[in-house]
Amino acid sequence: MTSTESIEALRAELVELLGERGVSADPKTRERASVDEATMSPILTEQLPLGLADLVAYPADAEQIAAVVAAATRHRVPVTARGKGTGNYGQGIPLHGGLVLDTTRARAVVEVGDGVITAEAGASMALLERTADASGQQLWMYPSTAQSTLGGFLSGGSGGTGSIAHGTNWEGFVVALDVALPGPEPVLAHVEGEDARPFVHTYGTAGVIARATVRLEPAQDWRAIYASFPAFEEALGAVRTLRALDPPPRLVSADRAAVAERLPEDPAIPAGRASLRAIVDAVALDEASSLISAAGGSVEDVREGAQQTIKVSMLSYNHPIWWLKKNSPGREYFHVEVGGEALIDRIHEVEAVYPGGMLHIEAAHRFPIGMLTAEYTGAADVYAGYAKLVELGVRVHSPHQYYVDHGVEELLALKQRTDPDGLLNPGHLGVPELAVTLPAQAKI
Repeated sequence: MTSTESIEALRAELVELLGERGVSADPKTRERASVDEATMSPILTEQLPLGLADLVAYPADAEQIAAVVAAATRHRVPVTARGKGTGNYGQGIPLHGGLVLDTTRARAVVEVGDGVITAEAGASMALLERTADASGQQLWMYPSTAQSTLGGFLSGGSGGTGSIAHGTNWEGFVVALDVALPGPEPVLAHVEGEDARPFVHTYGTAGVIARATVRLEPAQDWRAIYASFPAFEEALGAVRTLRALDPPPRLVSADRAAVAERLPEDPAIPAGRASLRAIVDAVALDEASSLISAAGGSVEDVREGAQQTIKVSMLSYNHPIWWLKKNSPGREYFHVEVGGEALIDRIHEVEAVYPGGMLHIEAAHRFPIGMLTAEYTGAADVYAGYAKLVELGVRVHSPHQYYVDHGVEELLALKQRTDPDGLLNPGHLGVPELAVTLPAQAKI
């Protein structure tokens, strides 16, 4: 617990640095800055509230981000970095209170080059995609919530639209980072390549991403395809064959009719049929249509333009589960993140792990991934299914935890150098005592 005196001293210093509008101790503002989309998990929902900020700061550029981190360090106040708050795991909740550093005002695009774009942490991924397009380029990838910030996506996200070709956001997407580190004076550490990778998808526990350079590629002419199938099993076959298109699709998602009917109403998502949505290059459109027909499906619509492809992105990854929860009054659903060829080859066994189980599936870089959902009957029942899934050859990641659970030893070693006093997002690194653990080879 940080002392009232330390918080008030920090607030006064931040007012000098950022102005009165750049820092807030208003209770409602603090509450809004202390939550994310953790309510996707009924297990985490049962634990809320997990933490409450004492202050919220709004730096306007990377240099101010570093100055805010330094000020918090001098007053021994914990710092939790935040973008748009769209994370699903509680990774942006200030478990130990202190300062929430909201990056959304630091949103400048600094430079567009040949194959790269540099922007500050608060720039939205949608803005970066539009800016890249104006130069005849496109992002390697962007998250399904396209309005997420660059810093938020790199710190708390993992992949999304474009991941079929390029994998996760720590697999070459990041060229360089400027990272704000704790210390008595502002520090923006510049790291590149492999030196940048440990700061990606680690929830800001070793450094606050203030500016980033990420990869672009030549722009493609994308089409949004909507298809439907009499049975989900036929859609699964199309997911597998569409993934192999050349050039690769930017996205392929599919759902059972029971999930698809909870999505926003659209004539291209007919009731009573499994739904598949994809983003494919125009040159592969005819082949994609043939593969859908060969799998037993019908192309319902083909739509052109960035607005349409982003709409398809917003119906992928966690979003169908969000719509299922939203449009199922009186029912509570949970989901588990899963991966592997068993999602297709052993679909009935996979779904049977949980009574009434339904799979949302995505084509991905190495193997299909998805969200296995069912009605919630308690945390113990959810956890009991993990080992059963692993036995079926399914890789599992639990979305019911708020801490980094991969590469922990490497991250701890890095944090010992960059944040020895443990002021950055405390409580979000390491596996709590009651965590359900899985073998490393069984994790996504």
